Amino acid sequence: MNTCSLRSSFLRRFLPGCSAGLRGFTGLYQTVKFRFGSFFPLVLGAGFLLGVFIYGLFIFMVVEGWNLLDSFYQVVMTLSTVGYMELHPLSDRARLMVSFLILMGVGSFAYLVGAFTQVVVEGRLHDLWGKRKVQKIIDSMDDHYIICGYGRIGAVIAAEFRREDLPVVVLEKDPDLLFELEREGHLFLAGDATTDELLLAAGVERAKGLFACVSQDAENVYITLSSRQFNPRLTIIARADRPESVAKLERAGANRVLTPHQIGGKRIAQVMLRPTVTDFMELATQGHNLQMEEILIRPGSELVGTTLITSGIRPRFNLMIIGIEKASGKMTFNPHPETVIEAGDTLVAVGPPENFPGLQAAGRDAGGEA
Repeated sequence: MNTCSLRSSFLRRFLPGCSAGLRGFTGLYQTVKFRFGSFFPLVLGAGFLLGVFIYGLFIFMVVEGWNLLDSFYQVVMTLSTVGYMELHPLSDRARLMVSFLILMGVGSFAYLVGAFTQVVVEGRLHDLWGKRKVQKIIDSMDDHYIICGYGRIGAVIAAEFRREDLPVVVLEKDPDLLFELEREGHLFLAGDATTDELLLAAGVERAKGLFACVSQDAENVYITLSSRQFNPRLTIIARADRPESVAKLERAGANRVLTPHQIGGKRIAQVMLRPTVTDFMELATQGHNLQMEEILIRPGSELVGTTLITSGIRPRFNLMIIGIEKASGKMTFNPHPETVIEAGDTLVAVGPPENFPGLQAAGRDAGGEA
């Protein structure tokens, strides 16, 4: 094998390893930085000082051959710049190395003092103020939504709710995901979503809906059970990875249980089997020019007692009613024009997004309750 081949083989093996190592180091750095928050400069300064101290021990023990006690004492004297004489004569090489030790020691102490000042004056106050500010915002929220777990599913849910401009609080304990939440600007609390303390801090008693979408089914069962006890009116959507967990989550109090693998598989199959229908559904649920919404009809609404044709929904709001869900839960698709609208009905409408506020206002009662 020639030199070029050896060099090419070495680079193919060495460079991917270096790249992976660099990514791992960067991830570890970001994780540690987020975990310590405003205290990170102080931890970094202490790490620098520890490294300098170990370097000093190396000089006196390895280079000069001193014992541990004499080496430790001499390093302390050197870094503290007290000015005592050496315990034993030093070689020229050791003197040069000690000179660098003194410079690094002074620099580390200066950085540590600056970091300590920053933590005391800025960081600590910023952390305390930030946590209190977040908790104050959550305490003022009503009818909001809680997302337990910011994995691949939780991140998509949070993005959708942000797109709809709906209030949401995310609960997560993974440091890497917490860093991502902070970068994305989501409102979140750090901790274990299975604990009652964190659920109460997120305002579960006042929330409108909760998503139990952590990675473990057992944790989702516990979250669902605790949340249902705190708020009997709460709408809970739970994730299940295994089909046998669906019944357990329903017994725990979940209103709906979804299995992402089955949903994803069915969606992929429909794209192949019925591409036009799939395109229409995506346009209706995600498009900007067409939207699908549900409108709850309150008891005092002007629409109560009218039929679909006499209500004038189509000419007044330019919206098409494609389904009606009765208060009993019975769903009727493509309802007859003579279908009577009753209090408690939920109308499923399709049309331009800007036309829905008018129908939503008509669905409210006389007191304006949504």
